[in-house]
Amino acid sequence: MTKHERFLAFANFESVDRVPRRASYVSALRETMTKHLGEDPVKHFDMDDGAHANLRPPADYVVPDYWSYYPEYKDNPDFSIDYIGCGRLGCGFYHFAERISPLRNAVSFKELEEFPYPSNKGWLDDNMLAYTKKSHAEGNFVWTFAGHIYESAWQVRGYEEFLVDLLTQRDWAEYILDRFTENSIAVAEAAARCGLDCLQTGDDVANQRAMMFEPDLWREVMKPRWAKVIAAARAIKPDIHVWYHSDGNIEDILDDLVEIGITILNPVQPECLDILAVRKRMGKNLAFDGCIGTQTTFPFGSTDDMRRTVREVSEALGGLEGGLMLSPTHVLEPEVPPENVCAFFETCDTLKRDN
Repeated sequence: MTKHERFLAFANFESVDRVPRRASYVSALRETMTKHLGEDPVKHFDMDDGAHANLRPPADYVVPDYWSYYPEYKDNPDFSIDYIGCGRLGCGFYHFAERISPLRNAVSFKELEEFPYPSNKGWLDDNMLAYTKKSHAEGNFVWTFAGHIYESAWQVRGYEEFLVDLLTQRDWAEYILDRFTENSIAVAEAAARCGLDCLQTGDDVANQRAMMFEPDLWREVMKPRWAKVIAAARAIKPDIHVWYHSDGNIEDILDDLVEIGITILNPVQPECLDILAVRKRMGKNLAFDGCIGTQTTFPFGSTDDMRRTVREVSEALGGLEGGLMLSPTHVLEPEVPPENVCAFFETCDTLKRDN
């Protein structure tokens, strides 16, 4: 099978020649793995991670200037601003940083309206189309990320401030959510128009044990916006797959995700969800991408633990019959032993058909 054929079979719960697999790394571990392997692990391991295509900003696009929201950090070498205008203050420990929100001190709705939200209006899909055609010709599948909605909204407003807005001044929260939804819809339509195989979406809306807020609040505020994004893509390409990410225990909204058109769930954390129970409940409505814990097996298990876990998950979920992509449940952090990463891929290599 080509990687394109394997991805479609996995997502459609059809037989695969091998259980697909992938992994990603923070920069520190990627450097460690490169030393351990003698080459970049992204090149070393044969992964089913697909090709990533993006919209292209026009030549006259100007990135908004957000520095007026952070005058006190102007000369701080550890401070940076990301693409949505959220500040990041490094703490000197690997890639970890404090998020500082530009609208953290907003006291009027007008301040929300005047904020220079990033916009992809007028962005071009020519590169996306060309790259998709090229990747398909090479036998690879293609995906794009539609962006966050809830996560981007709270990062711009401030985490506590946004949650308070949801309860006390819903129009503030919904205004910001709508601005990011507009961008997601534009990406979804372009992805479908260009023939991409998968639209990646998602927001972290749960902690280890439960949702971060009442499920009904998610249904009122976040669900209809993601439904619009997915509907916009499916109106153009009905068979496009939709991948949704949320860490934590999102058991309460699994049926809602299927209802709005999600077909692939990530990361299905074994520390937070009963993987087998979720599969039994959702059947072939949700393929899984993940299932190998980055809070347990990857950092703290032995290589034997890793091999056993990979085999058990694949066997329990019928990996060769589709519906399972094995991957770490998050980007791999610096404390993960290189030997465990190797054991993961070496065991995945054995999960294939004999013929």
